[in-house]
Amino acid sequence: MKPKTDSKKASLRVVQRLQKAGYEALWAGGCVRDRLLERRPSDYDVATSAKPAQIQKLFRHTIPVGKAFGVILVVEGGVPVETASFRGEGAYKDGRRPSKVFFTSAQKDAQRRDFTINGLFYDPIARKLIDYVGGRADLQKKIVRAIGDPVQRFREDHLRLLRAVRVATVLNFKIEAKTWRAILKLAPKIRKISAERIREELTRIFCSEYAARGLDLLRRSGLLKLLLPDIEAMVGVRHSPDFHPEGDVWVHTQLVMSKLPMPRTPTLAWAALLHDVGKPRTYVKKKVKGSWRWRFPGHAEVGERLARKILGRLKWPRAETQAVCEIVANHMTFKDVRSMRLSTLKRLLSRPTFAEELELHRADCLASHGMLQNYRFLKKMRKELGREQVHPKPLVNGRDLLALGLEEGPQIGQWLRAAEEKQLEGELKSRAEALEWLRQNIVSSASR
Repeated sequence: MKPKTDSKKASLRVVQRLQKAGYEALWAGGCVRDRLLERRPSDYDVATSAKPAQIQKLFRHTIPVGKAFGVILVVEGGVPVETASFRGEGAYKDGRRPSKVFFTSAQKDAQRRDFTINGLFYDPIARKLIDYVGGRADLQKKIVRAIGDPVQRFREDHLRLLRAVRVATVLNFKIEAKTWRAILKLAPKIRKISAERIREELTRIFCSEYAARGLDLLRRSGLLKLLLPDIEAMVGVRHSPDFHPEGDVWVHTQLVMSKLPMPRTPTLAWAALLHDVGKPRTYVKKKVKGSWRWRFPGHAEVGERLARKILGRLKWPRAETQAVCEIVANHMTFKDVRSMRLSTLKRLLSRPTFAEELELHRADCLASHGMLQNYRFLKKMRKELGREQVHPKPLVNGRDLLALGLEEGPQIGQWLRAAEEKQLEGELKSRAEALEWLRQNIVSSASR
């Protein structure tokens, strides 16, 4: 069932009811930042002077998702609105969560947040911006700056090291010098953060329009070597200039990320990042007609195995892992599409991941030699053939083969695949034709 209202309207109602009950209530964090940047917020969070129990008493439908930390989900019009009490925090003991929280004022709540541009409040009733940390000035300067002492901020919550890079990437902002030095100093602490949280932040970086810059920030900060050493290994691995005039494998990968369409799915973003991850391990330097050439035999297969390990380490779901790995393993097949048998081409077009494979191929070409003939050919064939020809209903099944006298076993599957091949080639167009072809060939095969 669809929500009856959107996040903005729902959060506004929450603010109105809290204020009417005598509490201070404001929009907080990312939604305020995004509105000032004229970006559409994905959701609206509310911060309030009301305590968790008071919030629950005031609203009919609430979910205590983080009651110990002052966070209640208020469900308004079918939309969950994160509603948090103004809070301060005790010492952090695990680099992720505070040992205790205490309820406080809006000003002190702002000062315990991560970056100045995320420490803004807005009163949607009075239409007033509330800035205790200099966030508005940093928004105008396009700067990501830690609130207070950046070393302390990053020691409190190690995930902020990666979050700083993510925010700077998504917004295309610079990271303030003192904040950057703290990241360089404390980067190794990122290893203490769970794989799932790291995966989430990295995915948001790679799905960004500025993913190539995000990769650069990850590398210069030292986080890339710690989190994705196989990507760091691409640096300095040379390409032959005939097909790759853009530079080494690292530069090529950055360019591919910049050429992907927006919006992009996590599957496509990670497949693009990992499509050449096998090259550093398959590097071969060879002299051809007096000139040096660099080749990477089997890099797609090696890359698929590496991608599976990397995604497994980051606790990716199984289905998404399989999709990314299939795209990586098959990305080199696109160079041969115009010489493929029709049946092979149809199987390529019918692959569940074909649409994303095609977008990766386009970005791969644009980031290297620039030739899009195969991309245009595949777009044309997909349109001309249509779904009926690309993925037709089988003309025969296993019961038909049993009726023709075959016994159960591997040969059933072999004959079905052979009939499918003929069907995809356009040589068998009806059930009758398929049965007759099978009858003749099974008899012929049995008499040999």
